[in-house]
Formats: sequence, structure tokens, C-alpha cells
Amino acid sequence: MRIVTKDEILTHVDRPAVLAAIEDGFRRFAGGAVQVAPVVHLAFPDATGECHVKSAHIAGDDVFTVKLATGFYGNPDRGLPSSNGFMAVISATTGQPLAILQDDGALTDLRTALASVIATRLGMRPGASVLGVVGAGIQARLQAELISEILGFRHVVLWGRSADKAAALVGTLAATLPGTEVTQAPSPAALCAAADVIVTATASREAIIRSHWVTPGAHITAVGADAPGKQELETALFARARHVIVDSAAQCVEHGETANAVRDGTVAPADLLPLGDALAAAPLPRGNTDITIADLTGVAVQDAAIANAVWSRLAA
Repeated sequence: MRIVTKDEILTHVDRPAVLAAIEDGFRRFAGGAVQVAPVVHLAFPDATGECHVKSAHIAGDDVFTVKLATGFYGNPDRGLPSSNGFMAVISATTGQPLAILQDDGALTDLRTALASVIATRLGMRPGASVLGVVGAGIQARLQAELISEILGFRHVVLWGRSADKAAALVGTLAATLPGTEVTQAPSPAALCAAADVIVTATASREAIIRSHWVTPGAHITAVGADAPGKQELETALFARARHVIVDSAAQCVEHGETANAVRDGTVAPADLLPLGDALAAAPLPRGNTDITIADLTGVAVQDAAIANAVWSRLAA
């Protein structure tokens, strides 16, 4: 079995190919061509940490993937990254482990941000020009960078619960996104007032974004609620949405942002639009004043797609 380090992994990431593989994976997942096992959650509240184990096989692939990812949100104060983990690549013919992709969470972070690119492209209205990002960590940075670069945003406004961390990220993004105006919002309400697209990327356990702050025509991609008990959006916002796009209906109803809205009766499971189906139906019907929401909990098909794309290049 081969153990592949993060540095070697990153030299074999073809981002356009990975984006295409993840998009195809969502289509095939919606079509029933992907096995996805239930997510295993472990919580470490005393350490403000969590662990997820996800696994999947895309029909026809020579390999399947089992991924372990951790998020320990006090780590930056210790000089450590908040996310970590690895992916195991296993033969779908013999069951033999072929490789451990010791990516330290980098592939999980990347596939999460690329899924947001896909969902945001589907949900946003034509002419959207201002991207608002809620958060100040690794995922907030990637969301701002990749959505701006791939979808062409030239204005980014950012808010984080730590004003100092948010200010530092604004400086980082200003350096990495030449030609893009990056500013810090004084409050989440101000961010919502300015943004055409809002991306939430926090570990919050209570609503940060209030429904009445969100302007008509906005699109929201929520990625933080990936475990039971998390919440970033006020559930009343779901009642205003023309489309609620979900990466996995089963996961989102169990532990995603949508779970909170389903629990209080604001939205019904039958109203949810799987991302793969939305891709097949694109472009979605949408008026300039319609609000759309994408709830992304992170599906193992994304891990299988990115691991297979990287492993194929490594094996070659």
C-alpha cells in the first residue's frame, strides 16, 4: 500500500478535471449509480472538535474511497490547522487497500469549495456581482477564492465572528485575488445588504443569517451545517426560497441546514431539489427577485470523485 503525502497529492490535483468529476458524481448520485454509506459522526465538545467518516463507490470505478475528516476549531489558537484527515483508496475488485492519501484535510476542503462553485453557479441570478462570505477560516478563504476565480466575481465582502481574523483574511484575499475588491463588513446584516450571493462557512450552532436581512434575488450557499446541532441560517429564510437545492436529501434532512427548517415545518422533504437533478434541469427557472438556497453537507461521492481523480494521475 502506498502512502502519499500532502505535497505530492497537491502536485497531482488537476482542478478543472476534479470540478468536472465532482459535477458528474452528483449527476450519477442523483441517478442511483453511487453507493454512499451513512455518515459516522463523533463529537468532542470539550475540545470543540468533531470527526466524520464517509465512504462511497461510483459504479464502474476501479476503486472506492473511505475518508476520515476532523475539525477541531480551537486549533488555530494552538498554531494548528482546524481541519485534518486522510482518504483511503481501495480496490473495488479485490478489496485491497491501494493508497492512503494523507492530505491533512486538503482534498476535503477543496471538494467542499468546488461543490459550492457548482451549486452557486446553478442558483445565482444572472448578473450577480457581489460575493459575501461568512467565516474567517480555511473554508471561507477557499470559498472566496474559488467562487471568485471560477464564476468571475470581482467584489467580495467578508464577515467573521472574530473581527481580527476576518481582517487578516481580507488582507490575504486581496493579495491572492488581483483585480478583485475585498472588503470587511461590519456585521452580517451589512454583508447581506451588499451581497448578491452569500456563502456561509462556519461551525456555528445558532443562526447567523436572519431572513429579513437577505435581499430579494439573493442566492445562499450554506456549507457549515455538516453535523447534528449546527445552524447558520434562520429557518424562516427557507419559506422565502423558490428552490432549496440539497447535495443529499437524506443527509440534509438528518443533519444539514435543511434539518432545522424541516423540524419546525418551514419546508417539507418533498420540496427539496437534489443537486444532481438540478444539474440535469439547468438552467433553473428563476426570477430576478427569487431567493434560492443550496444546503451542502458534504457527500462521500465528492470524496470518491476527487480521490479517484488524484489516484488516477498518481498511478499513471
